[in-house]
Amino acid sequence: MIIGLDTNILCYALDKSYPENTKVKHLLTDLSPENIVALNPTVLHETFHTLVYYLEWTPEEAARRLTIMLRHPYIEFYNQTQKTSLVALNLAVKHNLDGRDALIVANYIANKTPIMYTHDKTLLKLEKITWKNVNLTVKDPLQVR
Repeated sequence: MIIGLDTNILCYALDKSYPENTKVKHLLTDLSPENIVALNPTVLHETFHTLVYYLEWTPEEAARRLTIMLRHPYIEFYNQTQKTSLVALNLAVKHNLDGRDALIVANYIANKTPIMYTHDKTLLKLEKITWKNVNLTVKDPLQVR
């Protein structure tokens, strides 16, 4: 199973100062051929920004940890294309999403990711987002376990 991660979940999993860390760190520590997570450029760079400018990690440490993740065999990294941006614009209009959320969702939909974990209330209210014949189920991993 591949699960797409939103920025907030990735930050919780990486930084022990979050109380949520204990509930989601397994997403990164229990990776296997059966437990794969997916990231995309928006999530990666929002995470870097949060780690450095809000959580006061050094830029070097944040870049080092994220680089290790990009090289992990059980972490998928999905690039963004013009098609992704077009889908994102349509989703933004259809679901009243902000630009970054729409781009994150569109990327996972374009790559046929069945589930996205987030703690974002706006996205969680949607529960399932469909584009053409692809469904993305939105779940909060803090409520799953």
